[in-house]
Amino acid sequence: MSYSQYPQQQMPQQTWQGGEPPLWAPYYGAPFPAAVKRFFKKYATFSGRASRSEYWWWTLVSVAVSTILNIIIGAGAAATTSASTLTSQTAPGPGAVVGYILLAIWALATIVPSLALVVRRLHDGNFSGWLVLIVLVPFLGALALLVFMILGSNPAGQRFDQPASA
Repeated sequence: MSYSQYPQQQMPQQTWQGGEPPLWAPYYGAPFPAAVKRFFKKYATFSGRASRSEYWWWTLVSVAVSTILNIIIGAGAAATTSASTLTSQTAPGPGAVVGYILLAIWALATIVPSLALVVRRLHDGNFSGWLVLIVLVPFLGALALLVFMILGSNPAGQRFDQPASA
């Protein structure tokens, strides 16, 4: 049975106080601010599940910030030309150096929570988190991981939930 054949009403529709589910539960239909907030609150949490909306809202933020930082790097680069050799060499200007530093900080700050989010998204499709290593296969691995991220939720993925004690 394919995942698209699971009706949405089979997913657990519980009502939480405050309207937002607890951190151990996936937030289906998460709005943009809630998805970003949950990303940082679950910084290194590899257990549990993450909904498609949690994953794709964060992906949008990540791509937007990376694009802005790359524009800063590109705008800060200065080209110098040597007249004697007639070759063009690019030397990073001060703006590019700042951009590279910001990009390095961004990458280091988001690598662990991004991996945790991918693992939780795999859990929501009822896959092992170790499937994240498929990305090490050149090109096809990244494509396969993209397909896994697009797949809908599988009710059997509830086995990865670890409800917090009340």
